[in-house]
Amino acid sequence: MKVLVIGGGAREHALCRALSLDPEVSELHCAPGNAGIAQVALTHPVDQLDGAAVADLAVSLGAEFVIVGPEAPLVAGVADAVLERGIPVFGPSGEAARLEGSKAFAKDVMAAANVPTARSYLCTTPEEAAHALDAFGAPYVVKDDGLAAGKGVVVTSDLQAALDHAAGCDRVVIEEYLDGPEVSLFAVTDGITVVPLQPAQDFKRALDNDEGPNTGGMGAYSPLPWAAPGLVEEVLETVLQPTVDELRRRGTPFSGLLYAGLAITSRGVRVIEFNARFGDPETQVVLARLKTPLNGLLHAAATGRLADFPDLRWRDGAAVTVVIAAEGYPEAPRSGDPITGLDAAEAPDGTAYVLHAGTATGADGGIVSAGGRVLSVTATGKDIAQARTRAYEAAGRIGLKGSHHRSDIAAGI
Repeated sequence: MKVLVIGGGAREHALCRALSLDPEVSELHCAPGNAGIAQVALTHPVDQLDGAAVADLAVSLGAEFVIVGPEAPLVAGVADAVLERGIPVFGPSGEAARLEGSKAFAKDVMAAANVPTARSYLCTTPEEAAHALDAFGAPYVVKDDGLAAGKGVVVTSDLQAALDHAAGCDRVVIEEYLDGPEVSLFAVTDGITVVPLQPAQDFKRALDNDEGPNTGGMGAYSPLPWAAPGLVEEVLETVLQPTVDELRRRGTPFSGLLYAGLAITSRGVRVIEFNARFGDPETQVVLARLKTPLNGLLHAAATGRLADFPDLRWRDGAAVTVVIAAEGYPEAPRSGDPITGLDAAEAPDGTAYVLHAGTATGADGGIVSAGGRVLSVTATGKDIAQARTRAYEAAGRIGLKGSHHRSDIAAGI
């Protein structure tokens, strides 16, 4: 099968790496891709927010299946444009992708589906925001209603910082703070059947000990040995399936990847947010453990055949990923700096490898930085401790001027 992946980050590199190992995939393309993806797929320039351009590219390549990776193209309706050309596509419609594109819409869906989540206010004026912040008290949780590349959420005990963030957004959702550890759970769905994957945990703050500004994610690990044995089944029954059923009831069926960001609070599981696509960096560790060939799973979802798909198979052991970020990330990341040691970081037996996010090919043919989160160094092992050791050993072989990464990903797990 000829497959086209849309996107160019570490998530898409993880997807392309898994697809390149799938015997069902005879030809793999990615647009726009990045320097690392170009090593496993043919890359093509495209404006990934232009549905017509993406659909034209898919047709010109003879693609038999398209996977849309990032949230912005999904919210822009790129999946709809591809589907209109008769090509199966993994990824929700623009209307269904509002589950990620609008925090207020997601809250409305959760209320209708009786999904447990934080109490919240939708605010459109500074006065409304101030009232909501006062009602909930610190820590304050302020979320931009729209897409913000993983950086639209502020959690702070500083009231002025919360007010300033709210003032910088057209509409904000202000909600009660949820205590307890966070869990990311992906599920593949065709709009009716929901198949959960294995849970993961990511680290959103830029610095060790969960300090510093919020980021798109600085690392992750899977599985979660501390999680309750029935967690996945509980989330499927109380969160994932009801949400999919409610969207179908509204006439906007959700087909693709539904990602629930969860808090395991003292009052039980609560939804922090939904995403409409694979998350980064959790995708890196979840796909590292998935034994079932990826293409068949995603294609079954895109074509409404998940009910008949075999049970998923998982590799024993664990996976850890460590994000290497550019100097100045997340506020003002540098770009254009050469990256060294990439080959040395790759383990010959495949237990450690590097996934590219913000990279490009430099004028001399070498790899240079081209974004905030530059690389995801991913490793597997018999347990989290071994996977973590391998990931940090591999990360230590990479050179990038001024770069930084957290040293406490999966520590003490």
